[in-house]
Parts: sequence; C-alpha cells; structure tokens
Amino acid sequence: MDSIIGYRLRRAQNFVFQQFAEQFAAFDLRPSEYATIVLVQDNPGRRQNEIAQSLGIKKANFVALIRGLSERGLISLDRPEHDRRAHALFLTAEGVTMARKIRQVQDEFEAYCVEILGGPEARDQLLTLLDRLGPHGMRKKRPKQ
Repeated sequence: MDSIIGYRLRRAQNFVFQQFAEQFAAFDLRPSEYATIVLVQDNPGRRQNEIAQSLGIKKANFVALIRGLSERGLISLDRPEHDRRAHALFLTAEGVTMARKIRQVQDEFEAYCVEILGGPEARDQLLTLLDRLGPHGMRKKRPKQ
C-alpha cells in the first residue's frame, strides 16, 4: 500500500487534518469553516453560492455551514439591493477578530509544515505535484477507458 499514490495522499491528508484539528481546537472550527471565514474576509459581500463554489461545497451543505457560523455571530447575511434573492456574506466584528486569530495560527502551522518539508522550494514542488493530481491536471491527461 505504501507505494500507492492515493493511499499515501489520504494518509498525509488525515494526518494534516488531525494536526489542523489540534491547532484549531480552541476555536471550535472545522477546516471548511476556517476556509469560509478566510474567503469571506478576503471577499466581503460575495454571494453565498460564489463562496460555496470556490470551496467546492454543495449548496445544501454550505447553507448549514453558514447558518452555524451566523448563529455563532461570525458571519452576517445581507440581501443586496440589486438581487433580493441572494445572500451577500460579511464577517461581523467578532468574525474579523476570529479571522485575525485563526490566520495567525494558520501562518504558524504553515511555517511548521514548510519546515518539515525542507523549506519553501520543497513546498512549491509539492504544490506543483499536487496540482498535477488535482482536477485540472488529471482531466487533461486521464487515460480513456
């Protein structure tokens, strides 16, 4: 099994997610919630479906995720004047404070991962290789069956 790429990727992902959970335990955040907070901070006022699409999360699952973050007072949903059916997402003041804290923890965790990999060049190489296995890379060269 150790020579199977998918198996090794999954084991690495499990370990990184486990480390993520430990690092972010004090914030009671799942990876999808972390990513949502960061994307909303970087893209205030974007529609709910745009953020969900960016994250690759199904609409029904994302509605529940946003509801949870809203109930925690981290995200607000506003209806834009030009499209009353849509929900524009914004961080609340509490959400901005949370985003600042979690970004600092993520920066430290990322630095730790880069150190384990052997430095920035190794990180860049890993990301390049992962891109090749991602949806865009695999669709290009996938053998026909």
